[in-house]
Amino acid sequence: MTASRRVEKETIPSLQGRYEAVRERIEQSAKRTGRRVEDIILVAVTKHASFDQIRDLVELGHIDLGENRMQNLVQRAAQVEEYLSRLHQLGAGKKCDVPKAVRWHMIGTLQRNKVRKLLPLVRLIHSIDSMRLAEEIQIAAGRRDEVIEVLIQVNTSSDKKKNGIAPAAALHVIEQIDTMVNIKVRGLMCMAPMVEDPEEARSVFVRCQELFDEISSEGAVDEKFNLLSMGMSNDFEVAIECGSNLVRIGSEIFGQPETIEADLQ
Repeated sequence: MTASRRVEKETIPSLQGRYEAVRERIEQSAKRTGRRVEDIILVAVTKHASFDQIRDLVELGHIDLGENRMQNLVQRAAQVEEYLSRLHQLGAGKKCDVPKAVRWHMIGTLQRNKVRKLLPLVRLIHSIDSMRLAEEIQIAAGRRDEVIEVLIQVNTSSDKKKNGIAPAAALHVIEQIDTMVNIKVRGLMCMAPMVEDPEEARSVFVRCQELFDEISSEGAVDEKFNLLSMGMSNDFEVAIECGSNLVRIGSEIFGQPETIEADLQ
């Protein structure tokens, strides 16, 4: 390692340091709304992470991982499963907080022809944005005789480039999905526009939280309708202040590409 590389690496926080800093920021944001850090689910988004980084994070005891792309999720899920199986067979996992399994979240756009391959791998699908997708999941889950938990993606930003169901149609879609025996709607998900000032995203999160409360008060859902997935690396603190209890964070944990490279040196 060159002297310049050593200096660069020393000035970049370690993955553990970044992870702990994110956990601290989540805790402080939760406290501002009278909640505990335990009330917030942190999904570590592995889109740009290396497998070594994913492995290191899992070894810290983290179990919720998210992917935007189907092919990446399939590959990473197989790698992590093989690693954890081997680790526990050797007995090494008993010496620390390494979990026996992780929970994968599909957070990106899901094509209907990928559903069948995805279902055995995921704990929660965040991005249900049409009845046709829900129907495809119902068919595939019915064949497996299992219930798949999902979130309804709503477009509360009025950005036509964003995926998601119109807020006015969300309750109707949920009521239709509720007739499907192999899908369980656990809540809502939204994406705010990418802005430099996180405060500019607050109105998007507030509208999603209001919609979540409106649907909850209608009596069309039960107590398991309790997940509100809002907030990413650039705006998760504002999202938590607006009621989010599930945040999707990638770069603040794994770093930008140059950080990832430095982690591996």
